[in-house]
Amino acid sequence: MRNRNLLVPRFSLLFSLCLCVSAGTFSCSSKPIEPRTVIPADALVYLETDDLGRTLSAITDGEAFARISAKKPDLSAVHGIKLSIAIMGFQTAEQQVTDDQVIGKIIPQFVAVAETNAWSWQATSFAENKLGEFINQIYGGGIELTVTPKDGGKYFVWTAADGRKAYASVHGSVIYFGNDESAIEKCLAVKRGEAESIAKNSKITTGERLAFGYVSPDGVAQIANIAGVSLAIEASEEGEVQSFVARVLPELVRNSVNEITWIATLAKGRIEDNYSITTKAEVAAIFNETITAAGQPDTSLLENLPADLPSVTLYSVRDPQVALRSMLLVAQKQTDPAAGAILNQYQKLLFEPYGIADVEMFLSAVGQTIVTAKLDKDGDKPGVIARVKDRTRVQQSLLDQLQRPKPETGEPEVEVWKTTDGEISAALVGDIIIIGDSDFVAKCIEIDRMTIGTRLEALRKRFFGFKSVPAATTGTDDAVSGSIVELLGESHDVNAGRNAEFLTETEFTRTGIKRRTVADFGLIGTIIAQFAVEESVRNN
Repeated sequence: MRNRNLLVPRFSLLFSLCLCVSAGTFSCSSKPIEPRTVIPADALVYLETDDLGRTLSAITDGEAFARISAKKPDLSAVHGIKLSIAIMGFQTAEQQVTDDQVIGKIIPQFVAVAETNAWSWQATSFAENKLGEFINQIYGGGIELTVTPKDGGKYFVWTAADGRKAYASVHGSVIYFGNDESAIEKCLAVKRGEAESIAKNSKITTGERLAFGYVSPDGVAQIANIAGVSLAIEASEEGEVQSFVARVLPELVRNSVNEITWIATLAKGRIEDNYSITTKAEVAAIFNETITAAGQPDTSLLENLPADLPSVTLYSVRDPQVALRSMLLVAQKQTDPAAGAILNQYQKLLFEPYGIADVEMFLSAVGQTIVTAKLDKDGDKPGVIARVKDRTRVQQSLLDQLQRPKPETGEPEVEVWKTTDGEISAALVGDIIIIGDSDFVAKCIEIDRMTIGTRLEALRKRFFGFKSVPAATTGTDDAVSGSIVELLGESHDVNAGRNAEFLTETEFTRTGIKRRTVADFGLIGTIIAQFAVEESVRNN
């Protein structure tokens, strides 16, 4: 999800296309179609909603939106509009940031099909005027428009001064719109019966829901390649490390994951996103056997945390050490032997920020419930809390640089170790180990023990609807809520709290991975927030 902007096309165009449709449309001049029936079968990524107005209302009618916005938008114009979006490919381009700096961009080649339920002349007028005005704005003005009859409809091409183009084709009440001419032509070929539709794919289901998404096997492979490059840049400044991550990560994903589906529904005023990640049979079998929930987690460990952390994860696994071994085994099997050996060493580096040198020894010496948390939103100050089973092995598993200072008098109630540079600490509080960033550890030690009950209740409440799963994360996200109110509402107070809560649960099944997120705004809100981010980037 850190790279979700790579998976989301220019949704601001699509959103504005639908949001600007006239509310005065009364009936159709031709029989309405199901947009999915004209989407090509070879789409890499597919998204749809049967009622755009109902989907957006799920965001604006909720308590969270009312808390951050002084008004609600009028969505009556988009109620009943069916929208399907397909990403047909990805194109690389360069963007000049400064005179000396050029960055690479990944541009999804997309097509959107909207059943507007309007008369043909209304849909045509909208494409020529409203859509044209919007394209002129985002392309910086000076666009040229050509309109020609084509394939029984009207074809629009907008050309910017720098050569960028946008395309639309209007057929009756249906508007085909995209940034790639061939993608629209493929849809029209499907409409004529010359190519297969994605609607025939058994994974493209129907049901009572707000939105649906599907990533094909080819889509998984291409997205893995993009994510590999992005994560490689973030992982290190060393060329060798970047090359390794960019090569191995996509290979692991391609050899492990088949396809992904997403369903969004409304659940008690919140958005529930259910992701089904279908993996290779051997991968699913190993994870289903080795990464199993231990039962209800030891939530008393939360007593040691401040109540206002941006992210907290509870791991409750029958055998944490075996679970880690199985993940490494699968990763090594899905790549070549040389890369597998490097992965075994690389995983050790992942735990150094927590002060752990031998992670297998550490996991064997603590209980089944492990809590990880972040002190800051950027994740630069992480920490781990667990209940100790074997004190000696826990101490042996820590970094050699962790040194215990000599107490001035007697035995202290809390034993603390610190690295020589003071960045990482470990503390033993009774039979509890708290380890990680020194600021994180210090804050956990210094919390007011008199407020344990209040804080524990607050944290447990954030795990709303929690069930027994191997991993569950709760957190807040003020960036999403801030962007949503900027685009759809009007803020009560620019300084008011805008934190949106979420809970994500992950479990492993016989077919792959199930991931359930319950949030104030969900993935739909994240997509909407992307509109505001893109608009801000353009304005700056």
